Amino acid sequence: MAELSLDLFHWLRSPVGQTLLAELAERPLAATQTLPELERLRRRFSPAQAAAALELALLRQRAAAKFPAAAKLFLTREALEQASAAPVAAQRAARLAPYGQVADLGCGIGGDTLALAAAGAHVCAVERDPLRLALCQANVAALGLEGRVTPLLRDLLTTPPPAANALFCDPGRRAGGRRRSNVEDYEPPLAHVLAWRSQTPALALKLAPGVDVSALPPDAEVEFVALNGELKEAALWCGPLATTRMRATLLHTREDGSIEHHTLAKDALDAPLAARIEPPAAFLYEPDPAIIRAGLVRELGALLGAAQLDAEIAYLTSPKRVATPFARVWPIIHWQPFNLKALRATLRELEAGVITVKKRGSPLDSDQLARQLSRPHGQPLVVVLTKHAGKPVVLICR
Repeated sequence: MAELSLDLFHWLRSPVGQTLLAELAERPLAATQTLPELERLRRRFSPAQAAAALELALLRQRAAAKFPAAAKLFLTREALEQASAAPVAAQRAARLAPYGQVADLGCGIGGDTLALAAAGAHVCAVERDPLRLALCQANVAALGLEGRVTPLLRDLLTTPPPAANALFCDPGRRAGGRRRSNVEDYEPPLAHVLAWRSQTPALALKLAPGVDVSALPPDAEVEFVALNGELKEAALWCGPLATTRMRATLLHTREDGSIEHHTLAKDALDAPLAARIEPPAAFLYEPDPAIIRAGLVRELGALLGAAQLDAEIAYLTSPKRVATPFARVWPIIHWQPFNLKALRATLRELEAGVITVKKRGSPLDSDQLARQLSRPHGQPLVVVLTKHAGKPVVLICR
């Protein structure tokens, strides 16, 4: 697909382009149909116009998982990949919107701009790329939020941010399609962004979920965010926005589409908890990935009255089941030291059928082992390969 240009973008917004996009929205598009669809469109439009319209139609389909209003939005592939899912952006906007005037620095296609404006903030959307700023403006207009957003074309590497009560920055974390893991390779680099605190202390940054926490300032709050059990991103909250040192935020989509929100945190002044190690009891807890990344496994154990199986492994166990949004719970029906022959014998005794294998601290291929252990008939079971007090064990769970 050809890269989107400003000219093509303006054509897509024209009556002809809008009619074509509405037509494509009604067609069952799939990757296998791309070439036939392009050939069909090229009979009526230029190759560049056909490619741009089809690419946007496909991106809107992909974006539906991130944005409820995806069918109205203007997107590019790279900007969509970096944009936060709407529930994550909304959760962040709820913390920033009370500041009234917020600058969204490096606004891209406007995912966070839309969330901030919808939450009631007046947003200055700053972007150095004219195309992305135009996309952001179009998306703001599509959702009827023009009265709350002021676009600003500015290069933040050479010019300071505009005056605002709070700043939010989503630095570029990709180059040539590859992710940048070092915070000083972000664009702008972390040190450059943190210098803005002298102008506006209330500063928040979006970070990659795999960020090295040791590279972040010790006086800021680090938050890891998971959506429906999948770790999505990290955020750094500075100045008055920081309310603790480490936080795990879990967002779950209810059946009605609303978002359930849970958070667990620890302060920098909290005394570190010692690991309490016990053998497997009646229940196994698998903490949410945000809990693990935030280093809150022991805090969750204290909350549940549960112990770790091993000091280095993020599994918890307890004799009683405690309902929690912070972990999945598995009833343990048997456990033993790991031995493949003995495991096969135990599974036969239990009349096991399809086996799901989970692992932490084991080098074995879980998918291959699941195929080897599964049988077509019998009760489905979960086999967990892990360690207890440094030694390999296997847990069999319902």
